[in-house]
Amino acid sequence: MPPWDLLLTNAHIATMQVGDIAYGIIGNGAVGIEDGKIAWVGPESELPSRINCRKISLNGRWLTPALIDCHTHLVFGGDRAEEFEQRLSGVSYEEIAEAGGGILSTVKATRDASQDELARSAAVRLHSLSREGVATVEIKSGYGLDVDNELKMLRVARSLAGSSGISISTSFLGAHTVPPEFRGKGDDYIAMLCEEVLPRASEEGLVDAVDAYCESIAFSTDQISVIFDKAHSLNLPVKLHADQLSDCGGAELAAGHHALSADHLEYTSETGVKALAGSGSVAVLLPGAFLTLGETQRPPVSLLREHEVPIAIATDCNPGTSPVCSLRSVMSLATSLFKLTPEECLAGVTREAARALGLAHDRGTLETGKRADIAVWDIGHPRDLTYWLGLNELSDLFIGGREIFRS
Repeated sequence: MPPWDLLLTNAHIATMQVGDIAYGIIGNGAVGIEDGKIAWVGPESELPSRINCRKISLNGRWLTPALIDCHTHLVFGGDRAEEFEQRLSGVSYEEIAEAGGGILSTVKATRDASQDELARSAAVRLHSLSREGVATVEIKSGYGLDVDNELKMLRVARSLAGSSGISISTSFLGAHTVPPEFRGKGDDYIAMLCEEVLPRASEEGLVDAVDAYCESIAFSTDQISVIFDKAHSLNLPVKLHADQLSDCGGAELAAGHHALSADHLEYTSETGVKALAGSGSVAVLLPGAFLTLGETQRPPVSLLREHEVPIAIATDCNPGTSPVCSLRSVMSLATSLFKLTPEECLAGVTREAARALGLAHDRGTLETGKRADIAVWDIGHPRDLTYWLGLNELSDLFIGGREIFRS
């Protein structure tokens, strides 16, 4: 008799395992859960006999891996709705920045906010994600840009896991932009991050990965290599904001450092795509930012497919370029803007998103031994999750085998 804690029965299952069957579908299936992990998954007709545990019949609903948002800037102070309105009225981004707006306005608001204030505002955004079936969220720093405030942001991100039940993965993004006090001294700022901020954050256990922004308006490949070398010395994986506004060699840089992911990639060349393919890095596409900025240069999706680079998608939730708190909406946008298929979209927020966080061993598919992070949906087929925009069909959400939401 299996010593399970819970058995989910009478369900259709999209395991999202790679194979010959689309979505990894198991019809009329069941999932056994023990100690927060999947102990058994398969057709209900093949269940072991004499099971004595709590059972929940799902009445023909669909199970998928719980969703994963693998790129967010969820913790920040204030907002930039006024700038959003100004841009729609014809004011340029440069004019807004010269008047004290842009990313540095978020830096000021974040520095001015207390840890409790940041936690309260971020919790609202996190709640919105969880109600759409999201169980794992990556959160970056990058709006503090000094020792105290970068650490403050990372502490807030860590605290959100305990208060929400959602798994949080943190990324140190000190190399986001040059703060005002280091204007014109980017190399000195990178040195400060490497000598002071990143070691402190790592020592406190606040960092799961190190990120940076590679672009002409941010940091060069040489500058980022310095901070990536420091990350490697601390045994921290890296990831990169790459080639969003120009082909600056970001994809090649990410690949050369065996990055978990290279994100954005609108201007990545075939050379960059081939480099990613050889490194195993995941391409994370961010249609929310593409839409908000009114971009026209699309990521090289056909090349990514041709060279078998895994594709994830994420909200990029942030106050300036992607004020998006809906991963389901991003799935729909990815079909219309980037021509991804519904199966690619669901894989992009489950299996491939887990890979982008270095968590594929633990989640992202429904298979024995992985965390029982399971979303339950009132849908007719997994493609419905990308088809609908604005309709939330989530019925139940289990994180680590514990039911945290039921509609």
